[in-house]
Amino acid sequence: MQYYGNLALSPERKKQQEQVNRRRPQTPPSNRPRRKTIPVGEKLLYLLTVFVFVAVAGLVVYRYAGLYELNREIQTTKSLYEQEADLTKELQQEINTLRDPSRIQEMGKKLGLQGTQESITLSGANGQTSTAMKP
Repeated sequence: MQYYGNLALSPERKKQQEQVNRRRPQTPPSNRPRRKTIPVGEKLLYLLTVFVFVAVAGLVVYRYAGLYELNREIQTTKSLYEQEADLTKELQQEINTLRDPSRIQEMGKKLGLQGTQESITLSGANGQTSTAMKP
């Protein structure tokens, strides 16, 4: 048992450490076994694999960004189209209101215009003529 806080047991601890040190033989640094390193070809293969994954991920992100931009443009165009369609409907209603013959006649009377009673004469190829009064 090791008691690190008790100084009375300090000599025992020294003995235990010496026994542990005797069990492990000290080898000089030159004789120590070295770890095997990864060969250069394998390192290059790993690097190439990482590069391919990064390139594919970049391509996917680029494509999604393009699709997002295109979708945003479609939404903007669609909203502009709907605004223009509403404006066209409003203008068409205004045209129909302004074309109303009774309104035109009323505006003419307000401006002091007088209606004319013209007659229309039609003549046919065989010498017949007909006359009609314009309303």
